[in-house]
Amino acid sequence: MKIFHVPCLEDNYSYLIIDESTKEAAVVDPVEPEKLVNAANEHGLNLKLVLTTHHHWDHAGGNEKIKEMVPGIKVYGGSLDNVKGCTNKVENGDKVSLGADVNILALHTPCHTKGHISYYVTGKEGEDPAVFTGDTLFIAGCGKFFEGTAEQMYQSLCVTLGSLPKPSQVYCGHEYTVKNLQFALTVEPDNVKVQEKLSWAQKQRKAGLPTIPSTIEEEMETNPFMRAELPDVQAKVGCQSPVEALRKIRLMKDNWRG
Repeated sequence: MKIFHVPCLEDNYSYLIIDESTKEAAVVDPVEPEKLVNAANEHGLNLKLVLTTHHHWDHAGGNEKIKEMVPGIKVYGGSLDNVKGCTNKVENGDKVSLGADVNILALHTPCHTKGHISYYVTGKEGEDPAVFTGDTLFIAGCGKFFEGTAEQMYQSLCVTLGSLPKPSQVYCGHEYTVKNLQFALTVEPDNVKVQEKLSWAQKQRKAGLPTIPSTIEEEMETNPFMRAELPDVQAKVGCQSPVEALRKIRLMKDNWRG
């Protein structure tokens, strides 16, 4: 399994997931389909699937166009999310295979949108799994609660995504990492892992490089929203439960002018 990121719009990421033995590929959130189709052609790939994380235009807005460009391509999207151009609706636990060795598991991770899906992808034995989290989990952050509650985001982040294998590579929908880590330091000023990752992320961005992927393990060490489970973090924001802390941290982030 190989994964390529394709920067789109101002700060979005689309992705190509490749089954190396068959050269079959899936694209995640191809908002600028021409870029993805060109990249696929350059690598000699056969595009089979679109995996849409949620219905917002900057993720699903290229679906109709890619269907015109690649006749017969299947477009997957959450059953509750009314995804543009969707041909195959998925629910939590649905499985899709790609080529010979790539397996995709749909995880319902609602809150940012009602039907948001994260895609957990595994390849051959010995390869690290990956998870495409759209706008639910960002590196050191999470999406705004547009269509859901703190309870749902807690379930999506800390239970559903938090229970994935720790080495799972996290590929999110936007390059927001530097700002997210700067905010994380306002929650936990003494968190050395956050300090170190911020300094690394700033260097990456200065060099014009991406900050993806992260890992589930790194998120548990540096992401204040995933760390809302920790009594220490709850105390820092004056709360006594993970859900309350998550709600408070989101409110703080919404009002933060970093």
